[in-house]
Amino acid sequence: MDNPTMARLLSQTADLLEIDGGDNFRIRSYRRAAEAAEQTTVDLMAAAAETARLLEIPGIGKSMAANLQAIAATGTLPLRDELLAKYGAGLLELLNLPGMGPKTVALLWDAARIASIDQLAEAIEAGRLAGLPRMGDKQIDKLRKGIDDYRRSAGRYRIDVAEEAAQRISAYLLAFPGIDKVTPAGSLRRGRETAGDLDLLLTGPACAPENTGAAVEHVAAYPGIHDIIAKGENKVSFHLANGLQVDVRLLPSASYGAALQYFTGSKAHNVSLRQRALKMGYTLSEWALARLDDESTVAAATEEEIYAALGMDWMPAELRENLGEIEAAARHALPKLIEKADLRGDVHMHTTATDGHNTIREMAEAALACGYHYIAITDHSKNLAMTNGLDEKRALEHVQRIREVDQQMQGRIRVFTGIEVDILADGALDLDDEVLAQMDVVIASVHTRLEQSREEMTARVLRAIENPNVRILGHPTGRLLLRREPFAMDMGNVLRRASELGVAVEHNAAPERLDLNDRNLRLAKESGCRIVMNSDSHDARNLGKMDYGLRQLRRAWLGHQDVLNTLGAEEFLAALRPRA
Repeated sequence: MDNPTMARLLSQTADLLEIDGGDNFRIRSYRRAAEAAEQTTVDLMAAAAETARLLEIPGIGKSMAANLQAIAATGTLPLRDELLAKYGAGLLELLNLPGMGPKTVALLWDAARIASIDQLAEAIEAGRLAGLPRMGDKQIDKLRKGIDDYRRSAGRYRIDVAEEAAQRISAYLLAFPGIDKVTPAGSLRRGRETAGDLDLLLTGPACAPENTGAAVEHVAAYPGIHDIIAKGENKVSFHLANGLQVDVRLLPSASYGAALQYFTGSKAHNVSLRQRALKMGYTLSEWALARLDDESTVAAATEEEIYAALGMDWMPAELRENLGEIEAAARHALPKLIEKADLRGDVHMHTTATDGHNTIREMAEAALACGYHYIAITDHSKNLAMTNGLDEKRALEHVQRIREVDQQMQGRIRVFTGIEVDILADGALDLDDEVLAQMDVVIASVHTRLEQSREEMTARVLRAIENPNVRILGHPTGRLLLRREPFAMDMGNVLRRASELGVAVEHNAAPERLDLNDRNLRLAKESGCRIVMNSDSHDARNLGKMDYGLRQLRRAWLGHQDVLNTLGAEEFLAALRPRA
């Protein structure tokens, strides 16, 4: 039970209370506690043993400390269980639909006893929502689309969710004597933005065929298991509480490389590789690369040996999608991919001036600790009222505060002025040009009216990037992984025009976005478009978490020369579109 999971239970309880018509003060206290649990650096499981330690956390009072202790002791919260028994777990699933908040869920329950996505879909098709408050034709169409999107993504998990699970399980497994290594395979190792399941490969003396019994029992005793699907001599499969399936395989060291190659995939990559092996007189399986004639092993212990025996260079896992990597490896022409050490700066982040959790100085210090040479502070502009967006007067005052912090850092790190300006429905920007012209980095992003047609959205974005103050197009498709589909837009047209204007496009590395995706990143490079990778951090602790985005750049075959913020501070500014 980690902090995010405990926070989620508190947040779900607040949602259920709101649906139930609970007291507003009580609801707010659960929400504050959920945010505190999410943001604190205190290990809540460890702190639960001492009430005083919990009470030291801002936002946690006596009742919420007791709730956290209940979660730590039982893995659940009595009030949440009580409300779920009353309404059913389907209400929480309804909250995953776009635009579906507790008030709307409460309306659907009160008016039509709708308590699940399936029931909502049936009510829409039967026309039973017509006439309900706030349920016009547009809202009903939006719900119908949201249900379709949700069902398409069901059973998939964001890369950060899969990786956090892998890290927790690996720490538990490595505590067992004789398990020396735990390696994630499958979609997670290839860096895909989502995963359907989690493959973990174990090696060490305890994983030898004659020794697996005790290690298998240790795997099956993992405390986070919801239910066990299968348990054999060298494999345990189970579900976690969130539904993620985990397949743990215990492997002898002699065949580790073959298994790692096989279970990493992708399926298309493996099919092509097996065909190559057959043409060379070999057979390739999860156990070994072996000769067809006498079945003798050619290579098995490492991936490098297997690829070398097939006349190829070893390739990073992110490239294994059968998109030309096999041919490139055979020609010894694989690209040198970008690495985390290549990054010099991050130029999209938010502070307490709008919806961030840290001050300008705190973000600068955290970025310095990440090894960055420069950052840009890019808080929201006024159109996003919900984020306390900056109007012209506040924006200019904010610029002055950023410059003061830049001076205070005394050259240890550069702090550029900037803003994430909103692209309005007609393509205009929501701050005056005179203000934007004073910023080092202007990122223009779409946040509203996402339902526009492909033609409208394309024209809207094209008009925005024509503004001479715009230097970067932020999270260009507006998607939220597994929650909101990309808005409709002619991406090729936008990228070509951005290239002509010198406007860079952002790869937003926040794991809920990863926007642009790997395909569009390849298209951006082919279009000659400049690319910047940013964290879009709203919290200093997220500044160093660019790994998820980095994997998408690598999946797109990008090197350090393709990404502008691998340049030094002054070179980076010079590489952006010249300021108006």
